[in-house]
Amino acid sequence: MIKIQFFQVDAFSNQRFKGNPAGVCLLYEELPVETMQAIAFENNLSETAFLVKNAEGFNLRWFTPTIEVDLCGHATLASAHILWQSGLVHESSTLKFYTRSGILIAKKQDDWIELDFPASFEEARTLPDEAIDALGIKPLNSVFSETRYIVELNSEKEILDCKPDFGVLSGFDMIVITSRADAGSTYDFVSRTFGPSHGVNEDPVTGSSHCCLAPYWTKRLGREEMFAYQASERGGAVRVRLNGDRVFFSGQAVTVIEGFFLLG
Repeated sequence: MIKIQFFQVDAFSNQRFKGNPAGVCLLYEELPVETMQAIAFENNLSETAFLVKNAEGFNLRWFTPTIEVDLCGHATLASAHILWQSGLVHESSTLKFYTRSGILIAKKQDDWIELDFPASFEEARTLPDEAIDALGIKPLNSVFSETRYIVELNSEKEILDCKPDFGVLSGFDMIVITSRADAGSTYDFVSRTFGPSHGVNEDPVTGSSHCCLAPYWTKRLGREEMFAYQASERGGAVRVRLNGDRVFFSGQAVTVIEGFFLLG
């Protein structure tokens, strides 16, 4: 019998049952891809992270219930939180994660965790009409940013009122709808992320989307440091800062489940 230490963490929130839940598995050695995918399917969370110690830091991989992905912010945040909380790494230490998207850095700043991720910049590619109809929206602007569409709407209300047809959207890349925050808000912009093609209809709080949103809104708001809110049902706050071709985004995290997967 093989026991794999497992945690479930609510990322981008300091409250349980808010933010984005992620699974974190601590491994002594990498498991077969089929086993990691089966564990992620069993968890049925938007992402499960798998960590293996190496000489310089940790190898890190992420799986949705259906596929392995190249980049995931909230499960990286959750992984950093667990490594510090469990005492495997001292809280003053900077973490290095070796991933499909290169080396990712995590630093603890009081009760926030800052991640250093690659920025994703927009290109002129508009959202197809079929997807617009499936979202039931009237875009002000739409662009494509490496792995997903960024679609700007007129108001927070339009963001909140959006009721997508996920069956239709499953045939498209991920879609992020976003708008400026309402006047007087503590936030600069709001968003929601839809990814049925990745096995996740709506992701509660998405770090990788903010790798696209930070450059997008820096260009339009004229500032590099912003405070964002992802307006899913669970909701979560993200601090973002664009620095050249890197995005630094920060969030909080809280552990909700601790236990073991039993294999064999």
